[in-house]
Amino acid sequence: ENDQALARQQAISALLAGRMDVEQTFGSAGLLEALRAALNAFPDIERIAARLALRSVRPRELASLRDALQSLPALRDLVEPMAASPRLGELVSHLSVDPALAALLARAIAPEPAVAIRDGGVLAAGFDAELDELRGLAADGGDFLIQLEARERERTGINNLRVEFNRVHGFYIEVSKGQTAKVPEDYRRRQTLKNAERYITPELKTWEDKVLSAQDRSLAREKWLFEQLLDVLAEHVRPLSDCAAALAELDALASLAEHARRHDWIAPELSEQADIDIEAGRHPVVEHAIERFTPNGCRLEPARRMLLITGPNMGGKSTYMRQVALIVLLARIGSFVPAARARIGKIDRIFTRIGAADDLAGGRSTFMMEMTEAAAILAASTPNSLVLMDEIGRGTSTYDGLALAWAIACRLLAHNRALTLFATHYFELTRLPAEQPASANVHLAAAESAGGIVFLHEVREGPASRSYGIQVAQRAGVPAAVIRQATRELERLEAQGAPTPQLGLFSAAAEADAHADAEAERVDAFEALDALREELAAIDPDSLTPREALDALYRLKKHLQ
Repeated sequence: ENDQALARQQAISALLAGRMDVEQTFGSAGLLEALRAALNAFPDIERIAARLALRSVRPRELASLRDALQSLPALRDLVEPMAASPRLGELVSHLSVDPALAALLARAIAPEPAVAIRDGGVLAAGFDAELDELRGLAADGGDFLIQLEARERERTGINNLRVEFNRVHGFYIEVSKGQTAKVPEDYRRRQTLKNAERYITPELKTWEDKVLSAQDRSLAREKWLFEQLLDVLAEHVRPLSDCAAALAELDALASLAEHARRHDWIAPELSEQADIDIEAGRHPVVEHAIERFTPNGCRLEPARRMLLITGPNMGGKSTYMRQVALIVLLARIGSFVPAARARIGKIDRIFTRIGAADDLAGGRSTFMMEMTEAAAILAASTPNSLVLMDEIGRGTSTYDGLALAWAIACRLLAHNRALTLFATHYFELTRLPAEQPASANVHLAAAESAGGIVFLHEVREGPASRSYGIQVAQRAGVPAAVIRQATRELERLEAQGAPTPQLGLFSAAAEADAHADAEAERVDAFEALDALREELAAIDPDSLTPREALDALYRLKKHLQ
């Protein structure tokens, strides 16, 4: 199992490195423009292949597939000279399908097919001789109807007589009400309208039967041929799917390469360790939404697993955390990243507890949602995970929230050992690094000026000195009277020196509990596993009745719970 995991990790690392090589190859602006223009002309081949497998493909999708297969050789010619990268060479190898498939579609599908096979006109002329003959019988009717109309006008003396067709009554001769006295005896009334009468003659009836029969037989023949075509095309679903996957990856890598070229992204170094080292990182979205973006670095490693982030609201804490997560995500899909330099380790998952939302339909408050998400992170994160915790515990009383935030931070450090960005307004948490050396304080800098608070958006070592909550409220437009009263109340509280909980004792107990819980969980897990093995060994599946097998399944499920 360990060998398989190592092999998977090596394969993933090789894939990511290969993708970055491809992006590096696509560095030329002219080449990228030509490649992306060529890729834009391709339809969703993966969707068409899936509909082929389900036999629900539409005629116009087959026309799109035909055009795409005809364009594949030109795309190969464009990309193949750059295929020095092994990954690019592998992608190019999938940009081809059996030439017979492209030839078949070119021969079978009409240039502009109908929407549905039931409408006819889907298969191209010349694809099937019998179909062409039946279509010819129906198409030749136009000349016959023109000649019949001219003869009948001359025979009856009715100059406004018309020969027409509709799907309900078929072919008919229409005569206005004022001319019905001139109608010959061989006319048989077919329909009466307010201002006209419609008739049919024996000659027209005979011709109608012949034409409609040809049309019905033509549609039936075309539908049968289309079904046969689908049978042949279904054999090519796998190579079409491989081609679609190669096109999709080329498209994604070309888009990433174009973005990297335009916005000065760099190729990150991929590490086999659980670490993150970013120099002058930038948020890939926010940096384009504001006039001046302040880059910031981040260093997380086993000896420095948690950054406790403090600073004022609007200071940039959440943006900084998201920025780090996005850079990690981009690197782990094989993309260049917005930074001056980046070393990204083998991060297996990214967990986030950011923002505030409730679940009214489920009857869960904002705080309950917050704790549910925190519980999921504590249960699933590993030493190779990146965890983002933004202001945990704010949805309850101050002491409850602070106690929970402290305990969750200790658990992440001592038990999960995940790389963690932990933003908080609880300044008491900044004492945690004194007791947990694997954590460190950083803060988003701010400064006061004559015009108020200035957010520097710069990450600096150490805890923040103030929260600047009242200054932020003032900038938000809170009435001056409220700001003055809040300032007086803050001065009063600071003068009183309100006591804070003895968190040192609390954290020591929490750490001890964490170690004890971890040991107990390991013992319980081994005991449960032994019991499960013994019960499985005692079961003879060949001798069980269906009911006994179901009971055994329920017992095993109960053990797992």
